Amino acid sequence: MKKIGIIGLGLIGGSMAIDLRRKDYASVILGVENDPVNASAAEKIGLVDRVTTLEECVQESDVVIVSVPVGAALRIVPKVLDIMAVLYPDGGCDKVLMDVCSTKESLAEAVKYHPMRKCYVASHPMSGTEYSGPWAALPGLFDGRACIICDFSESSPKAVRTVEEIYDTLNMRVVYMNSSSHDVHTAYVSHFSHVISFALALTVLEKEKDEKHIFDLASGGFSSTVRLAKSSADMWTPILLQNRENVLHVMETYTGMLDAFRKAMEDADEDALRKLIQDANRIRRIIR
Repeated sequence: MKKIGIIGLGLIGGSMAIDLRRKDYASVILGVENDPVNASAAEKIGLVDRVTTLEECVQESDVVIVSVPVGAALRIVPKVLDIMAVLYPDGGCDKVLMDVCSTKESLAEAVKYHPMRKCYVASHPMSGTEYSGPWAALPGLFDGRACIICDFSESSPKAVRTVEEIYDTLNMRVVYMNSSSHDVHTAYVSHFSHVISFALALTVLEKEKDEKHIFDLASGGFSSTVRLAKSSADMWTPILLQNRENVLHVMETYTGMLDAFRKAMEDADEDALRKLIQDANRIRRIIR
């Protein structure tokens, strides 16, 4: 059993805390949280044994997990490595630092030449909900989901094994890729999905100003499509800005598909519209 330090006690960090304790991986869980309301809640509901400072968390923990928005992570990950460098001036660090952020290329560049780089493992558990804060933490959130470990050759084998153990404890399957590929793939399967949801929600909210009963007609399909629009702006603004080039490329492809649907409908071209829908139906082979 290990002492785990979690920086950021929201949905992902809190859910990891629940399962790492529930499955006897963690003997003690320390938390770091800037929001005093979230910090108090995390202690009261038992996500962590105590909330402490960043320095104390790094000093006392075997594994430090950074679970904050990606903009903050760009500052915190190098800072944690700086603290480790002071604790282990000979470079023989036996602690492990990992993050769970949704973008990776900027983080990889931020720590590329850090003397303690080998202690750090970049990872991204592909799981979550539209809710945030310690109250949103759930047991079993990660069960059966994929987790990406990036640039593993830049990390020490021991650090990688430790992170693999953590994700195995969380019942996740691990996929390995470099940071650049990670950001491209997540732009398609995660980041752009949020853009679509935000845009649809804004479109319907604009229409609702004139037609007060539009939400009375909303069914399960609408609810599932705009579910992601409930996601936190503090979390998603830095994600979309850091991965903007990849997301903008997806937008171009998506706009082309929208134009194809528009043309088929403007021309009342039943065959073209049917083919577009049938081509899209091929997704059934991948997602069940």
